[in-house]
Amino acid sequence: MTTSPPSVADGVRPEVAEALERTRAGERLGERDAKLLVMARGAEHPAIWAAAAALRDQGKPPIVTYSRKVFIPLTNLCRDICSYCTFAKEDGTPAAHTMSPDEVLAVAEAGARLGCKEVLFTLGDRPEARYESYRLQLRRYGYESTQQYLRAMCELVLEQTGLLPHPNCGILGRRELSELREVSPSQGMMLESTSERLCGPGGPHEHAPDKRPATRLAMIKRAGELGIPFTSGILIGIGENLEERVDALLALRELHEQYGHIQELIVQNFRAKPETPMAESGEPGLLELMTTCAIARLVMGPDANIQAPPNLSADYGPLLAAGINDWGGVSPLTPDFVNPEAPWPQIDRLAELTREAGYTLTERLTIYPEYVWDDRFLAPAMREPTRRLADVEGLASAA
Repeated sequence: MTTSPPSVADGVRPEVAEALERTRAGERLGERDAKLLVMARGAEHPAIWAAAAALRDQGKPPIVTYSRKVFIPLTNLCRDICSYCTFAKEDGTPAAHTMSPDEVLAVAEAGARLGCKEVLFTLGDRPEARYESYRLQLRRYGYESTQQYLRAMCELVLEQTGLLPHPNCGILGRRELSELREVSPSQGMMLESTSERLCGPGGPHEHAPDKRPATRLAMIKRAGELGIPFTSGILIGIGENLEERVDALLALRELHEQYGHIQELIVQNFRAKPETPMAESGEPGLLELMTTCAIARLVMGPDANIQAPPNLSADYGPLLAAGINDWGGVSPLTPDFVNPEAPWPQIDRLAELTREAGYTLTERLTIYPEYVWDDRFLAPAMREPTRRLADVEGLASAA
C-alpha cells in the first residue's frame, strides 16, 4: 500500500506544512521541526499522520509484523517504586512471586506447543538489593543475583524448547549484558522518558533510582557497544510535556545513529490503574497516541521499526495510519502481566484489521529481520538457534 503524502490544506500552519515538506524531500527531521510538529492542532494531526505513513511506506515492505510469544514474569519483586506500576509487588504479600525453573519451563513448553517462538522475560529491577528473603530464595536455586538466575533460565528454555529468549530486566552492567547476549538474540528496556522532573519530589519516578534518564541511556549505549539488537521506547502520559517526548525520541535516535542497534522503538500509552498513586491521572487519547507514533516515525526515519501495543488501545486499527509497522509481541497463552487488564487481541482479528489497512500481518522473531543474518549483532552461540527459525528474509519461518 502506498500512502499519499500530505498536502497543504486549510488549517495547517505554513511552518508545519514546510516541516512536513522537508520530510517528504528526505531531510532528517531536526529538533526544531520535531518540537513544532508535537504541538500540532486541528487539521495538522492527520497531515502529520499521512507524512509518517508515507515515510514508512518508503522504507518498509507492505507488511506489519508481530512476534508470537509467551510472557514469563520471572519475579515481580523490584527495588523501584513507580507511581503507575502494578507489576511490582511487595515481598511477603500474596501476589509476590518468583518463578521456579520448573514453572519457567512449563510455560515455555506450553508456548512451544502453540507455535510461539519468543519467550519474553520481564522482571523487577535487582530485587535482591531490597529483599533479604528473595536473596535467600535465589541461593536456594543456586544463584547469587537475579541476572545470574535470568541467564540460566534463558539458557534453559533455549536448550529445552528452542524458543528464543528476550530479556527485559532493567539496568545491567556491561558484563551482565554480554553474558545475556550469549543466550538471547535480543534484549530490551524502555527508556520511558528523559525528563529529570519525573524523578523529583512527587514525580512517578521519585522512588525509582533505576529510572534516572542518564542511567537508562548509559545502559542502552552499552547494549549498542556490544552489538545487541535492542528494543526501547517511550511511555507517554506519565507527566512529561510534549517537548520532553521529543527529547526522548531524539536521544534514542542519537544512540541508534551511533550503533545501529535500536531494532524497535515502542510508543506506549500510559494506562491508569486502580490502587496506584496515578489511578486518577488522565490517559492519552487515540489522537495523541497517533501523533506521537507519527513523530517517532518522522524522527527515526523510513527504515525504523515503530511499534504501538494493540492491547492498550480500544481502537488500535487507526494506528496503522500513523506510520507504525509492528504490533509487538502477542501471546496465545499468557496475559500481559504489566497491563493485566488489557487482553491481547486475537491474531485473526489483528490480521483482518491489518489487511483492511492494505498490509499483510507477518510473523517475525524476537530479533528483527534486519539483524538475523548480520553476524555483528548475534553472538556465535546464538546464530544457529536463531537462524533455524528464520526464513531468508529474516522473518519467522513458516516451517
